[in-house]
Amino acid sequence: MSASENKVQQRPQVVAGVSMRDLLAAGVAAKVISTPPRAPEPEAERGAAGHGHREAA
Repeated sequence: MSASENKVQQRPQVVAGVSMRDLLAAGVAAKVISTPPRAPEPEAERGAAGHGHREAA
């Protein structure tokens, strides 16, 4: 092995990383952003059944 090959292998390796906490937070944020809002439940938000709309006389 020559001297130049030896120098290349001795270079310090830089490890760029992201914490697991940041990865999980990014995943949760992506899920929240990409999920459409829920449709309102019929009759559940208006009160008791049959009292939401009245027929015209």
